[in-house]
Amino acid sequence: MTSSRENTIHDCSLISLSRHHHENGNLTVVEDFNEIPFKIKRVFYLYDIPGGEDRGGHAHKALYQFIVAISGSFTIDLHDGRDTVSFTLNRPFQGLLVAPGVWNTLHNFSSGSVCAVICSDVYDESDYIRNFEDFLTYKSANAK
Repeated sequence: MTSSRENTIHDCSLISLSRHHHENGNLTVVEDFNEIPFKIKRVFYLYDIPGGEDRGGHAHKALYQFIVAISGSFTIDLHDGRDTVSFTLNRPFQGLLVAPGVWNTLHNFSSGSVCAVICSDVYDESDYIRNFEDFLTYKSANAK
């Protein structure tokens, strides 16, 4: 496994989840090590986000995240210290795997959107890099 300092936006990917169609509604399942490549230790969700507000705006040193638009839509910008890529999530059966060492910002939330974040570990403030300049310094530590 690579160091999070070495991870890039190419270590992040969209994952399509299975959809089980029923006449009385659909079902999508997320299980650790099946649909996502880590053990699920924490799940949280974002909702009622005021228009124009951003969420995220940080990177993790070790934590993997799998982000899903349960309802509505939003955009995720990823930055690895060199390159940037954007994804729009708007399907509850598709999510974005975000590797550690990649800066993420969520924005452009539609009205009524719900964002679920499935994590590889419990909350640990020391795992966060919350300042972008500190993030760039962290990423450049391996570049030498």
